[in-house]
Amino acid sequence: MKNSSHQKERRDHPRIMISLPANFEIKESGGGYPGMTLDASHSGLLIQTLKEMPIGIKLNIEVLLPKKLKLTKIRAETEVIWKDISYWEDWEGYQYGLKFTNISNEDYIKLSYILSNPACLQEVYFAEDPDHDPTLIVKTE
Repeated sequence: MKNSSHQKERRDHPRIMISLPANFEIKESGGGYPGMTLDASHSGLLIQTLKEMPIGIKLNIEVLLPKKLKLTKIRAETEVIWKDISYWEDWEGYQYGLKFTNISNEDYIKLSYILSNPACLQEVYFAEDPDHDPTLIVKTE
């Protein structure tokens, strides 16, 4: 008998952690809402937002890309396939698993590029150096 903790991954596409700003609108009612991507794959996104929505709702989403990529955004139609409550700092929000239902070839190529080159989204952060004047030092890893 196999141990259940060694069950095969159910996803067809691996997830890549990406943290990018996103805007989305509910197709039925419109209105824009902000969010953040947490991960992505060829089949969908994991997003975090303060907006509560039901499973099954259809969204138009726009993921904003860093200027250094010379790509502006990825747009797609999605469907919420699962949701969970998410806490960060003093905020209660939601995480949603989104499945792509329609994405243009152009945007799919952009997504594929990012998923195959996650280093292109390398985060820039500021480091403090106690032996240095208050000038910010930008480091990349």
